[in-house]
Amino acid sequence: MTEQDTDLDFDFFGDDEPESSPRQGAEERPPRPAPPGGGGRPPRRPPAPMRPGPGLTPLLRLAGLIAFGILIIVLFVFWISSCQGASKKSSYKSYMEKIGTVANDSEQIGRQLNDALTTPGIKFAEMQSKLQGLAQQEQQDVAAARGMGPPGPLRLQHQHAIEALEFRVSGLSGLADAFRQASLSPKNVTGNSLLLAGQAERLVSSDVVWDDLFRDPAIEELRRQGVTGVAVPDSSFVPNPDYSSSRFWEAILQRLQGAATTGGGAVGLHGTGLVATKALPGGQELSQTTENTVTATTDLGFSVTIEDTGDSQEVQVKVTLTIQQSPSPIVQNKTIDLINPGEQKTVTFHNLGQVQFATRTTVKVDVAPVPEERNTANNSAQYPVIFSLG
Repeated sequence: MTEQDTDLDFDFFGDDEPESSPRQGAEERPPRPAPPGGGGRPPRRPPAPMRPGPGLTPLLRLAGLIAFGILIIVLFVFWISSCQGASKKSSYKSYMEKIGTVANDSEQIGRQLNDALTTPGIKFAEMQSKLQGLAQQEQQDVAAARGMGPPGPLRLQHQHAIEALEFRVSGLSGLADAFRQASLSPKNVTGNSLLLAGQAERLVSSDVVWDDLFRDPAIEELRRQGVTGVAVPDSSFVPNPDYSSSRFWEAILQRLQGAATTGGGAVGLHGTGLVATKALPGGQELSQTTENTVTATTDLGFSVTIEDTGDSQEVQVKVTLTIQQSPSPIVQNKTIDLINPGEQKTVTFHNLGQVQFATRTTVKVDVAPVPEERNTANNSAQYPVIFSLG
């Protein structure tokens, strides 16, 4: 080996420096100059905005499902609430319909009582039998009411409704017994009338109990419960406010005793008289001697006042109003159930139909004679009338 060869070998292996790659050379940048005033940390580059990672999408889906579930729950609760409200209204409506049937039947019994008391020629025994039958009918209403199951908040009001019906049973039975005693001691008119009035007070009380302790509180409870469209029934048993007056029953006893004495006929002085006829709604009193111009409004009517001119009680007094016009007259009838001696009562005629305008016509009023009435000269009147449009 020559010296030249040795040198070549040394050059080949010893001159070995790291070789820079083209990438490194390309990215090589000169160092940034230090900021004036000293050496500080160079400003950082703002971080790049983050993009949703692959794990965020399931979370969004889960949140959406939770929101949808909450919506379903809210709608379900609302639906349940609506169903409960409808069920509550149905419960109250069903109860009011049932108690309403009883209330109407009881009210009808009250009308039958009034019919019995105003039946011409009725005897004591007939009256007693009629009242006992009515008491039995009323007892059936009590049984029907007791068999009902009212909604919970109306239990107390329902008990008061039953109490009102029981007052009616007691009053009817008491009247029947009082009439029996009156037939045994007819001369004791004052004592018998007081006894009848005392029994009748139970009937008057029944209406007060029904209104004040059942109907009004039930209406208030429905309002508090938010139940609308459900009617609370009324039930008025006493058609005459004088039921609790002994004078009212004294006149009835005298009439019944007269029927018993004469075998159905009336005794004493009997008669009725026409007092006045007025055009409504203005209240214009009609004259029999001069022409009357009457304004025919949509609520045209006539009121007729009569008086018991005898010394005996009269019942079922028929009053007829006739407007004489062609081709067909207008005719209406009204009945006064009961009128006592010296008492005046008024009946009203409405819904008369179409009257003829600007034509002279006659309005006639007739009061049917009562049994044993001898003077009928004041039982009718005719009024010359011209109807105008005003």
